[in-house]
Amino acid sequence: MTSFADSHVHDVVVVGNGSLGLSLGLVLARRGVRVAVLGRPHRPGGASCAAGAMIGAFGDVTTTSLKDKYGRTKLDWAYQAGKLWPEWLAGLPDGSDLLTADGTVVILNTVGLPEVDTQNYKAIRGALVDYSEEFEDVDPEDIDWLDPEPTARPLQAMFLPHEHAVNAPELLARLENAFIAAGGTLIAEHATRVDHRRGQVRGVELESGTVLSAEHVVLAAGVASQSLLDSVPEQAARIPRLVSGYGVAALVDTEDGTCPPTVIRTPSRDFGSALHVLPRGDGQVYLGATTVISPEPRETALITDAWSLLNNGNRQIRRSLGESSLRHVQAGNRPVTLDGMPLLGETELRGLWMMTGTHQDGLTLSPLLAREMTALLLGEQPTIDLDVFNPVRTPIQPLTRGEVVETTVTRILAGGYESNWTVPVEWPMLLEATLVTELYRDPPNVPSEVGARLNSHGRRLG
Repeated sequence: MTSFADSHVHDVVVVGNGSLGLSLGLVLARRGVRVAVLGRPHRPGGASCAAGAMIGAFGDVTTTSLKDKYGRTKLDWAYQAGKLWPEWLAGLPDGSDLLTADGTVVILNTVGLPEVDTQNYKAIRGALVDYSEEFEDVDPEDIDWLDPEPTARPLQAMFLPHEHAVNAPELLARLENAFIAAGGTLIAEHATRVDHRRGQVRGVELESGTVLSAEHVVLAAGVASQSLLDSVPEQAARIPRLVSGYGVAALVDTEDGTCPPTVIRTPSRDFGSALHVLPRGDGQVYLGATTVISPEPRETALITDAWSLLNNGNRQIRRSLGESSLRHVQAGNRPVTLDGMPLLGETELRGLWMMTGTHQDGLTLSPLLAREMTALLLGEQPTIDLDVFNPVRTPIQPLTRGEVVETTVTRILAGGYESNWTVPVEWPMLLEATLVTELYRDPPNVPSEVGARLNSHGRRLG
């Protein structure tokens, strides 16, 4: 499946063989560009290979994401990208076979906090109405395959017929095949250094010591892009730093060999994660996912995170999951910038481009961003304004510090309820007051012992 060029000279080198990197490489190769895509075949800690790969714009809408123009821009891009997916899949070998779910059911259940679940459910519905997007309210009792415990029963549900899911590992394999067929070069190594001189990129150095020459280098390796960017420290200092949105998911062989026909998911909860299950065929389901912001990526799952995920799936989705076989637990690292916004476009070092920081939207956005980044690389006019997320920027601050503190505390407490904690009724109010005091006491943007404790607390709560 892997091809190697005799020459080490390319027009563009794309660092990263996930959904974004391969999609960009494919569009460039189809335009006749000499392009190489770099990445280890097993993609250690990558986001794409561990993803449930839900394709849609609206399921992840939150009240917070709609508050500012940046969140609304990302929603609009996801909406446009969703329209591209049928043609995108049709252009891949047997691409139509990649779809694993026929629509999405969003449930609002009795778990969590009204300030999070209920409000985000309403935000999803409001966005659907604003975009005149088709959806249908359904009776929770009529949802096929859903069988939660009574204390986690759904109160409301809606069906989104145009939000699907694909098999992520198979998608990556088909992208690789199409890329090679289009004349692209796939190199099974990661880059260790950006080669540059006098303000101009010259290429990259590989782990083997080989130097590839290229006029343009695109960093599309998710959170792993940061280590390569750090080889150009004067640029790294001017770009919001990437950290990991580490998450855990599981592949489960169901006890009775059945799967839901659709995605079944909650609204987004603590720190952007949503409990969801989707079919993978042959009696196997994908159960996801947790989110913990971590300064460094992880290649393996923590037991506490896996336990929390499996417990929530068993309680909130289907009681018989506890009697099912656990096929595989996997960890992935979503690329998150310190300001929460993508890094898209050329840096101040001529020829060095970034295409990452998309958090959980990268796979959904991949057809759109591949098309638009190709236009920029070829000197053409893009159809969307990528410059709003230009990499070289002061950190975007869509929320005030007070709003950040309020949101953080609410999400932490919501995680407790989702984990089925049992505490005296007055304790959550006391905890809330204590957390608010602690967060306001610490200087902004300075890591602290409090921050470490909160991160640990959030991990335990899932």
